[in-house]
Parts: sequence; structure tokens; C-alpha cells
Amino acid sequence: MRNPSLPRPALPRLCFLSYRQIREFARPVVAEYADRAEIEVVDGTFGGALAIAQDRIDRGAVDAFVSAGSNASILRNGLQAPVATIQLGGFDILQALLQARRIASRVGVVMYGQTIPALDAVKDLLNIEITQYAYRTPGDARQRFEMLRQDGFRVIVGSSLVVELAEEAGLHGLLAYSLASIRQGFEDAIELARVARLEAGRYEQLNGVLHNLQDAVLAVDGGNRIIAVNPPMAGLLGGGGHGTLLGMALDALQPALSLQHTLDEGLEERAAVQRFADRDWVVNRTPIREQGRIVGAALTLYDAHSIQEADTSLRMQQRRRQGTARHRFATLAGQSPAFLRAVETARRFARTDLTVLLLGESGVGKELFAQAIHNESGRAPRPFVAINCASFPETLLESELFGYEEGAFTGARRGGKRGLFETAHTGTVFLDEIGDMPLALQSRLLRVLQEREITRLGATAAIPVDVRIVAATHQPLREMVAEGRFRQDLFYRINLLGLPLPPLRERRADIAPLLQSVVAAGLRRLGSDLPAQRALAPLLPHFQAYGWPGNVRELENLGERTAVFLAQFGQTDEIVYDGLRHDCPELFAGGDPPIGDAAASARGRAEQALQASRGNRAAAARRLGVSRSTLWRWLQEGSEEGAAGG
Repeated sequence: MRNPSLPRPALPRLCFLSYRQIREFARPVVAEYADRAEIEVVDGTFGGALAIAQDRIDRGAVDAFVSAGSNASILRNGLQAPVATIQLGGFDILQALLQARRIASRVGVVMYGQTIPALDAVKDLLNIEITQYAYRTPGDARQRFEMLRQDGFRVIVGSSLVVELAEEAGLHGLLAYSLASIRQGFEDAIELARVARLEAGRYEQLNGVLHNLQDAVLAVDGGNRIIAVNPPMAGLLGGGGHGTLLGMALDALQPALSLQHTLDEGLEERAAVQRFADRDWVVNRTPIREQGRIVGAALTLYDAHSIQEADTSLRMQQRRRQGTARHRFATLAGQSPAFLRAVETARRFARTDLTVLLLGESGVGKELFAQAIHNESGRAPRPFVAINCASFPETLLESELFGYEEGAFTGARRGGKRGLFETAHTGTVFLDEIGDMPLALQSRLLRVLQEREITRLGATAAIPVDVRIVAATHQPLREMVAEGRFRQDLFYRINLLGLPLPPLRERRADIAPLLQSVVAAGLRRLGSDLPAQRALAPLLPHFQAYGWPGNVRELENLGERTAVFLAQFGQTDEIVYDGLRHDCPELFAGGDPPIGDAAASARGRAEQALQASRGNRAAAARRLGVSRSTLWRWLQEGSEEGAAGG
């Protein structure tokens, strides 16, 4: 908690340089950040933007800049100052296209830099015609826009410049950015400003700080002469003690560690891997600035082995924060023979490190089994990462699985993004609905299974990964292989250990306890004291007779609805069960006996099962999914009520 007697730190100073359209669109975001930063909003375009920004730097009036598109590119290339770019994300362009589709079935897209390959996949999903161009200069933008206008496009999605051109021509111009992207741009700018201030103050305290660091660190002035060095770095340089190294030219002492490029270009180099002094190091090279001017540079060497250990620790912490893999075999509910067989098999599979394929209808609990397998395996302390392969277009699924490098495509996150295989390193990846994975990605997945390495989008170097795959599908993969819709080699790779999970209709003995658990929890949340088991008793024949096409997921759905219905009654003898026909009509589509006549309903079903089984009670019990004693009780209860009524 801040001491109120201390002066409040000055707010970071941001300069928001933009075209009119994005500036007006961002106005509510600027207002939101008024108490977190001093924000100057400036109308700047192309060459003019650079001159305006340089003026702010020369006057010492700014800590970081915020911009988008062409302006951001010009500022980054022309300034020695922090620039936060408002990134165009896939969700942003998708939102703009959905809005454009309401206006016309043909949409033009004109963006700065390069076209967006992902749109070729999205346009079929959205059922619209998309023609897209990229530009580098205002002249390019006008030329591309004119081509679309002459081709009859009435709706144009793009940057501020393109929207301005569309409005001047009387067309519909839709900005491709979202408020969420703009907020993230301001968040990035505030962080950049904070780091810039720290760097400005760092130079004065450099020697004292360096001597307290365990990593090998040194700093040079603008002439590439050593001005600060800590003991670990002095030991590596081998040029004598700390005092003898000061003032020496770094290039002459150790050319491999040169900071000249950093001084010349003013660019940070992060996480470069370098071999030096017979060891592997992760190297950072950072320019040191004072009021926007480069006055030196710093070099830090991190021991690669320590980085690997820290990476493992970080992945484990991320897993704990994500809260995944919560389920264990002990928490899976069910006592029917079919379910217990599946659990027993899954436990055996968990003790191996082989790929598992879970087969079953939607709603049978495939992800619950996947989590339990992970938690029972030797990888339990490691990450568990799940993805539904049917939830993403092909290009988005590829970037989610394999990650991407910075600049791999328009809208790619600065610094790139780690894919799920990297995130799950040393742990488990659960690929749900793998039968819906596009064939092109099936080939890349096969390579992961064979080579145990991945390559990010836009990268050339492969990254080793150690993951266990648990896959799941409701699709008939063997038929899909025969039809050429699923790779045969991948099928044999993922089907090393196949586990079919029984549908709910094959484990009817579990219906009553599962339902009672769901309804009891629902009644408690609704503040009802009704005893779930007694309140459900007249309804159980209907739940037992139902086909459960949605399996356990559907049972949970109907259980919640039933709890909401029952909660309106104070006592079980007050329940008017016929009212449930309106809330849960699917339970009564088969024309069962009236609700409340539980014994008659159970006896009728028991007699029908006996008749269908030609009097064989064991076969009739199996047909109903109940024990022989339950079948006998249903027959007896119906007979006793009939005798009492006579």
C-alpha cells in the first residue's frame, strides 16, 4: 500500500498519433485511461507523423507512442523511442466482416503491409465474397481502393486511411480494429513507458546494480567502451579484475560479445542463443537511452541450463493458474459394469506414456477421462492443455497448435506466440474432436508424433517438444480413413491405445445416482430443502426410459431444469409432476404412463421387457439396465398396488 506522505509518481506520458477515423473511434478508450496516463492525441499521417513524434522527443515531452498501421511502422523505423502498435487480430477482422456481411455479400479489404491469408478460409465460412489488397503508401491505398470501387464493391473494410477514402466516395467504410485492440495498445504503451523510465534511471545506478546480479552483465558507452561490469562477467572476459576492464574497447577484448550493432541501430536483441567460453548462453543486448538518445548499451548473459529450469517452473505455475486437469478417476461418477470397465482400462493406459484415442458419442465425458488419465500418469505435475479441433478454422487452429513468429502474418502478436504444443511441453495435449482436423494439419500433427518437434508459423527452426497426446472423437475414423477423409498413418499413430467410452443408455444403472447428484446440487443452489431422491422417485421411470442422445451432458442439462422445476414446491407431497412436461418435453415424447404413477410405469416397462425377452428375467433386466432384484421389485410393487386397489 502506497504511503500517502510520499509524492505520487508522475503519470506516463503517451502520444497517440493516428488518422481521424481511428482517433474518433478510440475516444472512449482514451477517456478510460485518463487517470493512468497523460495522453496527447495528435492527428498525424505518414511523413508528418514522424516529424511530429521527433518534436515530442526533442522536447522531452513523451515516454512512449501509440499508433496503428502505417503510422506505427513509420514511427518504429524512424524513431529511437518506444512505440506501441495497435495490433489487428483475427477476431477484429472477423467482427468487421460479420458487420460488413449485414450490408453486402461482397466485401473489399485493404490493409497496410500485407494481405491476410486466413481470410481465404474465413470467407467460405461467412458465405461472402472477399477481395483483399495491401498497400505501402497513400498512393497505393488510393489505387487499391479505386480498383474495388470500380469493381462495384460497396463495403470496404480496412485501416483509417481506407475508411476515409470510402466515406469520401460515399461507400460504407468499416474500421478493422476493435476497442479491445486499442485498449491493449494503450496497455502496451504504458508498459513501454514504464520500462523506458526505468532504463533512463538505470544508467546512473548501473555499477551498484550490476554488482548485485548473479548473471553476467556489462555496459558500454556510446563508443563501445566498458563503463560497468559485474564479477561474473569479469570472470568470463578474462581481462583482469573489474578496475582493469573499465575503459577497454569491448570489440577488441571479446569481438563475439560486441554491442556495436546495438549502438548503431538502437534495437533490442532478446533471447538470442550464443556459444561462448564453452557454454551455451541466452543473450540480451539492450540500448541505454537518456531522453530518447542512445548513450550506451548493456549486455546480459543468462546460463542456458538455468533458463531451462526456470522454463519448467514457469510452465508448472501456468498450469496451476489455468486450473486444468481437475478431474481424477476417483471423481468420475458411475458404478455400472460398462463404466467401471472403461475406468479400469483407462487406469492401465494412464500408467504408460503412449498415445490414447478416446472414442464415444458427444457428452460421454471424453475430456474428463483425458484429465483423469493425465492426473494418474507420471506427467501429472506438468501442464495439461486441451483444444477442440472443430472450434477453429484451419489457419487459426494451426497457429493455436504450433504458434507463430512475430510478423508471420498481419495481426501477429508482437514477439510471436507460443503454441499449445510448446505450452504443454513435458505434459499432455488433449486433442478433442480430432476427426474434424483438416487433412493439412493432420500431416503436421503426424510430424509432431514422429519427430517430437514443432515449427512455428513463419519460422524455419524446429523446436523440440516432449508431450503426450490424448485424442478424442465421436467420428467413425476407420470409415473416414477408407473414404480418404482421415490419414491412415495418423490413425495408426493415435490409435495405439483405443478406449471406447459407453453411452449413457448402456449404463442405465448410473442414471439415477447421476441425476440425484445433479438435482440435489441444483436444489441447494436455489435454496430449496427438498430431498432430491424422494422428489425424483416418481420421475425415475421416465429418465430410465429416455434414450439420452446427449449422454451425461444432456442428463446434467435435464437435471438442472428438473431442479428449477422442483424448487418451486415446499414439500414433496405438494409437487404437481405433470407440470414438468412443459419444462422437459423430451422425457415424455414416448408416451409413458402419467407422472406420479411410478409403480405402474415401472411394472409396465418390466412386463414389456419380460415379454420381449420371452420370460427370461436375466435378459429382461439387462434390457432395462437394472439388476434382477430391481426387476422383481418393480413387478411385485405393481401387483401389490393392483391388489390393494381391488
